Amino acid sequence: MNVALPPGPPPRPANRATIDDLASFPDRIDVRAPSEYAEDHVPGAVNLPVLDDDERAYVGTMYVQQSAFEARKAGAALVARNIATIVDAYVRDKPREWAPLVYCWRGGQRSRSLAHVLSEIGFRAVQLDGGYRAYRRHVVASLAAAPRAFRYRVICGLTGSGKSRLIEAIAAQGGQALDLEGLARHRGSLLGDLPHAPQPGQKAFESALFDAFTRFDPGKPVFVESESRRIGRLQLPDALLAAMREAPCIRLETAQPLRVAMLEADYDHLVQNDDEFATQLAPLAKLHGRAVIARWQAMIARGERQALAAELLDAHYDPCYRRAMQHNFPRYRNAPVMRVGDTSADAFRALARQLLERPAAPRAA
Repeated sequence: MNVALPPGPPPRPANRATIDDLASFPDRIDVRAPSEYAEDHVPGAVNLPVLDDDERAYVGTMYVQQSAFEARKAGAALVARNIATIVDAYVRDKPREWAPLVYCWRGGQRSRSLAHVLSEIGFRAVQLDGGYRAYRRHVVASLAAAPRAFRYRVICGLTGSGKSRLIEAIAAQGGQALDLEGLARHRGSLLGDLPHAPQPGQKAFESALFDAFTRFDPGKPVFVESESRRIGRLQLPDALLAAMREAPCIRLETAQPLRVAMLEADYDHLVQNDDEFATQLAPLAKLHGRAVIARWQAMIARGERQALAAELLDAHYDPCYRRAMQHNFPRYRNAPVMRVGDTSADAFRALARQLLERPAAPRAA
């Protein structure tokens, strides 16, 4: 007797991949418009738009003002010309076994058009099911859970103590380091904007975090710098922030003259621009009063930068940091101390080796 089985999901076509297959496709092509790509994209993807921003707007306007049929005709002509250019400029040197993953906003016509042409040529091109929209949903879900899979060791220390240098040294020595300020392109303070390197958007920042977690081994500790909820205008995922605040800490202690020297090096762009430096201090008037800010700005004008740096540390940064650490990182109070003896790269490499050779700290109870 034949028994009818309940209908199941249709089989996935051989030329399609899901988000779970992402790691199998290191070559990734984002065919969306440049503005879409700039906002965020799958890590490692190259932007080969089948419609640029102006063309996409043109086709969209035609869709609204004329008809879907007219818009498809116009779009097809544009897409065909752009795909021809992509093949000529990007594809000709690819070997037969090349297997790129192609995606657009939701796995529709834009990515299907290029994937079809590449497949007809003979490449093993695949289209991402659900496109960028499916990827973005996956990132959000992953960042709500993935940070809890790792053990963290939080590098703490007053402003200018060398935390970022130590994170970089740990990574260079082969340790697992999550460089949040590097990913956020911001030093995490009022003066933390980097010259000529604007911060990414929140979505792109989260993609960078997601990519970092896919590269970490849960069996090894992840070193991370103590951070507040926000780095510049970007916000850390709640799960990551909670895991960091529960983690054991390592406290860097650095003499103030060394801290001032490292701050001068890190903020050289401000040291060289008195007007910008003075302007960026203005928001601190809410905390310290206009008279204090005016005095600090006068110190900038007189070239008293080292004295100003020391005063900023004593009056503003150090008290703020201590309050934040005591409130947010309960294991900071009893953290083991590492002393920074000089600012050389060799000194931070030595500290990194010491940390990597220590046994892993237990999780918080």
